[in-house]
Amino acid sequence: MSKGPDAFRTISEAADELDVPQHVLRFWETRFSFIRPMKRAGGRRFYRPQDIAVLRGVKTLLHEDGYTIKGVQKLHKDEGLKRVLAAAGPRPIRAGSGPTPSLANVDLDDASRLRLTSALDDLLAAKARLDALLGRS
Repeated sequence: MSKGPDAFRTISEAADELDVPQHVLRFWETRFSFIRPMKRAGGRRFYRPQDIAVLRGVKTLLHEDGYTIKGVQKLHKDEGLKRVLAAAGPRPIRAGSGPTPSLANVDLDDASRLRLTSALDDLLAAKARLDALLGRS
């Protein structure tokens, strides 16, 4: 049974979802102050959906857009987390889930955008649970 879109991910699950090794996620944490997964007792990392979105943006900037680590740091300093999140692109949508609202063209601060993204993830997870209960795929 797979986790819902609003579930926290372990470092192993996050690495698999992003298709990068776990040590890369740990390394990025040391280089980018805006990557801060929750840590439980013993230092075990748990990544929230918004953390995954930030990591996806960092991966895109580094691996696809050709930025260096210093380049991503400067981009974040100059343009904020909104720019890093924008690089992540739209989240993949399951077939039949309907249109997904976009926050790309809305002028929000980083904290508001993360709260809205988290709320959207919660709503999509609730919809998926309702669809499952109603026998929809």
